[in-house]
Formats: sequence, structure tokens, C-alpha cells
Amino acid sequence: MSQPVQPPNQPQQPFGGQPVEGNPYAGQPGQPAPAAPTGNPYGQQPPAPTGNPFAGQQPGQGAPFGGGAPFTPAPPARNNVLLGVAVALGAAIVAGILYGVIAGSIEREVGYAAVGVGFLVGFAASKVGGSNPAVIAASAVFSVGAVYLGQLIGISMILSDLAQIPFSEVVGDHFDTVTKAWSEEADFMTYLFLGLGAVAAVGGAKKAG
Repeated sequence: MSQPVQPPNQPQQPFGGQPVEGNPYAGQPGQPAPAAPTGNPYGQQPPAPTGNPFAGQQPGQGAPFGGGAPFTPAPPARNNVLLGVAVALGAAIVAGILYGVIAGSIEREVGYAAVGVGFLVGFAASKVGGSNPAVIAASAVFSVGAVYLGQLIGISMILSDLAQIPFSEVVGDHFDTVTKAWSEEADFMTYLFLGLGAVAAVGGAKKAG
């Protein structure tokens, strides 16, 4: 008994038509077929967060709120004139005492020491009070006083050694003798050292400013 012959060119089911039994990737009518897996389980995952909210920004982009680069506050202005003058006075007293101890120890004055006194006073004052002309002028005046104080201390130390009396007694009871000795011994170099202190103070103030 013969079998019925199938008609030729039987229509085939189009791609993307009804799902084929056993094929989970066959598409639905009117829908594109899903992409086949590539074998990489991380291929379609979004990039992992880096913890930096601005990581995705391109170079040159501004801040997230529309501003430019983060604002850096300027350093506070050093314009405290009164404090600068007070620092100049304190530095002059300390530097003058040190200068006097050096001069009294070697029994002579040193020009470099006088310059150092002035520079220290001017630099310290300008560091605190800025480059205000009043601070610079005060530094110059106090530097002259510091060198003069150092000279008096040096003379007092020398007189203390010569008279074999305590230094405190020379300063406390015979200070007039000390100033008289300074006046008698003062010469061109003595006044030159005073001037060097003032000039160095101006230079130190400009260096700090």
C-alpha cells in the first residue's frame, strides 16, 4: 500500500515567528530575537561603582554645581600694626641683651652682631605686622635702641670685671657711671654700629614682607 506523497515546497516557519518547541531563544511575533549569550557572564553588566561621584567627568569639566575649580581661601593679611610694633620691641630687648653679652664677653663690639640685631628685629616685626611703614619705622628705631642697650650691657660687664663687683650692682647703683663711660668711649664706630642696626632692620622687614 503506497504512502501519500507530501506536496512539494511546503511553507516553512519564518525566523522570529512563533516559538519553536524546545528553543528558548526563538523570538515572539513582531519582536527581535534576543542576543545569544557570549559566554562572558560580565559582558552585559554595567561598570561597577568606583566610590568617586565625579569619576565619570571629563577633564576640564567644572564642579557638580556649575562652579569652577574649588575655591582656595587667600592667607590672612598681616596688617596688625600694633602687634607688629610690640613684637619689634620684644625682639629688640632680647637681641640687645644678647648683643651686650657678646660684646662684654670679648670686650669689643662686632659689626656683624649689630647687623644681626637689626635684621632680627625687622624680620620678626614684619612677619607679624606686615610691611606697614609704621612697623618698619618702629623696627628701625627699636634696633638703634637694641644696639645701644647692648653697648651699655657690654660696658657694664667690663666695669664689673674691673671693679670686682657684681654686674647687678653696676647696673643698679652705678648706671650713671655706665652711661658716662659710654659717652666718653663713643667714637665713629660706635655710631656706625647704631646706624647699621637701623639699616639692617629695614632690610629684615622687607625680606619678611
